[in-house]
Amino acid sequence: MNYMIGVDVGGTFTDITLINVNDKKIKNHKIRSTPADPSIAIMNGIKEILTKNNIALSELDYLAHGTTVATNALIERKGARTGLLITEGFRDLLEIGNQTRPSLYDLFKQKPEPFVEGYLREEVKERLYSDGSVYKELDRNSLISSIHSLKDKGVEAVAVNLLFSYINPEHEIIVKKELEKYFPEAYISVSHEIVPEFREYSRLSTTVINAYLGPVIKSYMENFKESVLQSGINVEPYITQSNGGIISINESVSYPIRTAVSGPAAGVVAAAHLGKVIDLKNVITFDVGGTSADISLIENGIPKISTERQIEGYPAKIPMLDIVTIGAGGGSIAWIDEGGALKVGPESAGSNPGPACYGNGGTHPTVSDANLVLGRLNPKGILGGEMSLDINAAKTSIQKYICEKANITLEKAAMGIIDVMNANMIRAIRLISVEQGYDPRDFSLVAFGGGGGLHACALAKELKIPKVVIPPASGTFCSLGLLVTDIRSDYVRSFPLKPIDKNKALLQNFFKEMKKQGIALLDKEHIPESKRKFLYSIEARYVGQNYELPIYFNEEELNNLELLLQLFNKEHQKVYGYSYPDSEIQFINYRLTAIGEQPKAPLHFAEIQKRSDIPIKEYRKVYFSNGNDVAYKLTPIYNRDNLVPGDTFNGPAIIEQMDSTTIILPGQQIYVDSYFNLVISVKENTYEEN
Repeated sequence: MNYMIGVDVGGTFTDITLINVNDKKIKNHKIRSTPADPSIAIMNGIKEILTKNNIALSELDYLAHGTTVATNALIERKGARTGLLITEGFRDLLEIGNQTRPSLYDLFKQKPEPFVEGYLREEVKERLYSDGSVYKELDRNSLISSIHSLKDKGVEAVAVNLLFSYINPEHEIIVKKELEKYFPEAYISVSHEIVPEFREYSRLSTTVINAYLGPVIKSYMENFKESVLQSGINVEPYITQSNGGIISINESVSYPIRTAVSGPAAGVVAAAHLGKVIDLKNVITFDVGGTSADISLIENGIPKISTERQIEGYPAKIPMLDIVTIGAGGGSIAWIDEGGALKVGPESAGSNPGPACYGNGGTHPTVSDANLVLGRLNPKGILGGEMSLDINAAKTSIQKYICEKANITLEKAAMGIIDVMNANMIRAIRLISVEQGYDPRDFSLVAFGGGGGLHACALAKELKIPKVVIPPASGTFCSLGLLVTDIRSDYVRSFPLKPIDKNKALLQNFFKEMKKQGIALLDKEHIPESKRKFLYSIEARYVGQNYELPIYFNEEELNNLELLLQLFNKEHQKVYGYSYPDSEIQFINYRLTAIGEQPKAPLHFAEIQKRSDIPIKEYRKVYFSNGNDVAYKLTPIYNRDNLVPGDTFNGPAIIEQMDSTTIILPGQQIYVDSYFNLVISVKENTYEEN
């Protein structure tokens, strides 16, 4: 293997990372995203970076791609026209849901509109008992009539969700066969294949979302695959999944919901890999792009996984990396609300027209405009000077929309925008740390994305996080994550069991079936035996509880029920602060993850040097605040390309590179480690950053 490429599509930019496996050199490239057809920017970006480095398309050995197509289709509600076949009496379950309001204290907040309209839902005359036995046989004539009805109404995809099919899929299998016979052109999503778990509404919602995305993802993936082949690239690309793993294009077409939040997942995977390399076990990831900020937590080297998250207001019961996303990026628009308060986001200027300083027709002030006015961004341009910035347009936008309405100076308005942005980000970090029982002071902050370095040091100081790490090529770090991840597929069975000896055989059979599925997938992906791993977990609860906690173990420990119970009590104590070892425990869900280890892109390493003369690119006046006063400080500007392992200096300082900018506050110390990471020590001092 010689050359590997990872492509991450963002709302503003598409990032490309190229690695020469032989000399371990990393090349990065950014190109404006093309939201109407993301593949245009992807293919143009790949061709540009290969041309710049005199590499033929045919020499590429590995290509992985993080997609936002599924996310955008859901946000913009541009999925397929979807029909639903559901057990008789349950056609309104999409509206009823689990009877929780979107906002507890907002009585006027509306639930999102279902992805399947009422007249596109057909009831199937059948019924199972809760143990999977048949109460009412399926009426085939009625089913066929319902299928023709959906076909006549012009649906493109059909979701099938029958009661208790996660225990006995017999009726759903019949429905699928009849659909394939009478409506073969439809995309079919069947609940027992997508999410064979209990909790009827979550299973229904997940199956519907999968169907809604199916035709869109299928069309995109087939076009993308064809574009890759026609370009002369001889490898089939991999797609990132929401669980942090990758999968082949063909598999992603069958389970499109698994790609729903694939973009941010790559950054978390990259941070976990970096943490292992430099021995950082506990990490908070902080990814700031043009539109949003994505924050996640890694404990003991393992990213947190959530098995039920909401996508556009609807539950999606599939394993996803536990990522908190907020509308806070470089393009987030600042505005004054009716009460006179300064707000930032969630609306973004995006890539077109973009911030006012981009000179592309944007007029509203954004975070990037504020950073430019304060001297934190280079007024001569970004992306290595390839993209010029209009500081006068930035000043005009802030003056018009903020200063005149709030009656404050330009500098205070710009600093206020940064302060509000930072406050929003701090709340998000606390959401995944403090509110889940973790102390941020026990973690390091790994910051990346185009805007991560602009805000990380201020957030770390506020949260008393002792260390900030800015990776090399931090602005394109997510695309690096695509080159250090593995093939990963998750399987689940759901059945309430008492953890007693007589249930051991059934318990083992669940995992035996799932492992067989995992082996089949890894066979299809041509993963050798030596590169296969299987992870085991059970979700359990005390009898009478409404939610479960996961416990993790290896295959040999599956027979040790006493150990499994001890693990559950220990986890309950950790999460809730108490446990009841003598109480009856119930096993609910059984999960297995099949992993096929892939080649990992090597990270550039160099020996530590000792030098006293670190080249300074220039000095620039940068605006800081110290609590009581605000002032410009003459600040040294460093070119990151000129820094070498062993370099150490103190803030204030600004470090510029092609894809991002890093701000070091006064009193903080920076050190360049052997892997070219910027390691910033956040010390207590008299200087206070607002």
